[in-house]
Amino acid sequence: MLRLLLLRHAKAAWPSGVLDVDRPLARRGREAAVRMAHYLKDEDLVPDLVLVSPARRTVETWDLAQPILGDVEARQDGRIYEAPVARLLTVLQEVGPEASTLLMIGHNPGFEDLAALLIADGDRDGMLRMSQKYPTAGLAVIDFPQQTWREVARKSGRLERFATPKSLGDSEDD
Repeated sequence: MLRLLLLRHAKAAWPSGVLDVDRPLARRGREAAVRMAHYLKDEDLVPDLVLVSPARRTVETWDLAQPILGDVEARQDGRIYEAPVARLLTVLQEVGPEASTLLMIGHNPGFEDLAALLIADGDRDGMLRMSQKYPTAGLAVIDFPQQTWREVARKSGRLERFATPKSLGDSEDD
């Protein structure tokens, strides 16, 4: 069985004159990144491999999560930044056998579109919430019966859960 963890970057700031790729996390984003990392650890959702968009806000999300999750192999992949769903699926299908649990940290609308493409069934409440909003620091946990990532295809996954900062006790999702 394979498990995909799709974590949208935590809330970013919008400083004047800063390119999108260089936007840093906001204070609430830093707090949410730490909260989601503790959730991953506490729920035994520690990945074998992490693929991170090179955008500053995704890198900072991982930098805050990594000390909590421990020594996990992580790689930046420029194809994740501003990626359409077809490119994200290609990145996913190229993952090798070293990872049965993969964490991808990236952006919307790509992650929302990828989750919708891959999920056939599962947590109905999570699917409904995800279809309404895939907030910053939102985490989709998708399981696949396939043996290799290359075999993962449209509607082949099951949504095991969808966690957000709000569902974990924060006052609201961003």
